[in-house]
Amino acid sequence: MDSVTQAALGAAIGGTVLGRRLGRKAVLIGTALGTLPDLDVVIDYGDAVANFTEHRGFSHSMFVLAGLAIALALLSTRLAPARDISLRRWGLFFGLILLTHPLLDALTTYGTQLLWPLDVRPAAWPIVFIIDPLYSLPLLVATGMALATGRAHRASSWGLALSCAYLVFAVGAKQLVEARIEPVLAAQGLQQAPRLVQPTPFNTLLWRVTVAEGALLHEALVGVFDGDHPPVLETYTRGAELQATALDSARGRRLDWFAGPFLRYETRELDGRETLVATDLRLGFPGFHPFAFTLATRHDGDWQPVKASEQLSSSSRNNRDALARLGSRILSPEPALCTSDFVGDDWVLDTDEPC
Repeated sequence: MDSVTQAALGAAIGGTVLGRRLGRKAVLIGTALGTLPDLDVVIDYGDAVANFTEHRGFSHSMFVLAGLAIALALLSTRLAPARDISLRRWGLFFGLILLTHPLLDALTTYGTQLLWPLDVRPAAWPIVFIIDPLYSLPLLVATGMALATGRAHRASSWGLALSCAYLVFAVGAKQLVEARIEPVLAAQGLQQAPRLVQPTPFNTLLWRVTVAEGALLHEALVGVFDGDHPPVLETYTRGAELQATALDSARGRRLDWFAGPFLRYETRELDGRETLVATDLRLGFPGFHPFAFTLATRHDGDWQPVKASEQLSSSSRNNRDALARLGSRILSPEPALCTSDFVGDDWVLDTDEPC
């Protein structure tokens, strides 16, 4: 989630756990520690791929943050004995503030390296978009009320309860969407194909379903209010013929570890050179993927890894139009939003039928 929301979550937890004892101080400490793990964004790991895949790494590790929480609890017990707060209470205070940050991040599409330094793929169970006003608003209001009134415990508890209730709703919405898409996938023999179900920007009412089937990519939008309207799949090629070339480079292998099968490969003419580009398909939707990276350039017919990968800007020319149509799509399945309306010339629709 965005850092403002993480700070508000830390503030709400701080006020709930120690608001009665520390008052506004509990909220302010929670605000500072709630956003602490995101400070890793200031670290330059050398190039765009490294910066992309190392974010939410060591600073989001459950091992690292648990150790930090224990150290802070021990330090607080020694430095503030007059507060008469037990070591257990301090541990609960710091532990919940720090550990909920990566756990909330893991509920978004991007994924979080919860078990760093273990070499396992980032954990991701997407039920909320990286920015969701309906989740953030109760926390922000609660933080403001706690600081304004000094009643840190009551305001924080209510904000935290409402935000948690929203997450429960998001889980139910995702289960509904998965139940609606399952028959469509079964009819095409895609039950076992890698699948990603995630909310579209800023809401949990309209969901994007992405299915990777070898060289093909299937996309569908499924809404909570779609009723009996069956989901419509659109199929694209994902440049799988370039995957072996991409995996010849360390950066390509790193992206494959990070994003799994949800990568698309293509060639673009950049600075007069044919360039191999990999795009993370998990964020955005066709035509609006913000994370695309250069991996190799062709010299005399041979591919050579780039010295430093660069992140390319989105090629979409109709962002506002797409967001507006996404908004109208939330409440009604008609007219259908065809993602093919927004993809560039480099995408290939693998069907002759309109969506």
